[in-house]
Amino acid sequence: MKINPTTVDEYLAEGCGRCSLGGTPECKVHKWDKELARLRSILLACGLTEEIKWSQPCYTYGGNNILLMTAFKDYCCLAFFKGVLLKDSTKLLTAPGENSQAVRQLRFTDVKDIIRLETTIKAYIFEAIEVEKTGLKVNLKKEQDPMPEELQQKLDGDPALKTAFEALTPGRQRGYILHFSQPKQSATRILRIEKNIPKIMAGKGFYDR
Repeated sequence: MKINPTTVDEYLAEGCGRCSLGGTPECKVHKWDKELARLRSILLACGLTEEIKWSQPCYTYGGNNILLMTAFKDYCCLAFFKGVLLKDSTKLLTAPGENSQAVRQLRFTDVKDIIRLETTIKAYIFEAIEVEKTGLKVNLKKEQDPMPEELQQKLDGDPALKTAFEALTPGRQRGYILHFSQPKQSATRILRIEKNIPKIMAGKGFYDR
């Protein structure tokens, strides 16, 4: 059952709906029921506003995004939008991927760890709020990732596809470029491009559903 939560209560009850398991007992959100409930109570105690964005609980301050609370197969986490700017004196933050420039995660696999680290978790949250209040920005890399030759050839040969790709946000373009660049074999890169053409034409990013 495909669902699209509009409140955090719906998210915790049904899941995010980003895969076919949404609304079923197998949804990964249900694997971390206790952990997510405890994290939620901590976040609300820190004075953050609770919303749903990108089908996930998003916590804001003064209308600005501070972090997401989300569940994965192997862990649940708090994902700080400007986590790279946090001091991280306890070395608990993790980059979600090797190309992540700004986001950093606090990952958990046991509610006991959340209880034990509650004071530390709140310190990270309050620091993230201060970062936002002071208007600090993440200096993102300006250089562009090289476009795979196969993608460039496809764009050059299909004006409609080129127009659609160039209309995507820079972040969505980069997501596709990184995905298409990963395989070592040209044939595999071409297959990835062909598979994602419908999403590009629909104005969606690689991670969009």
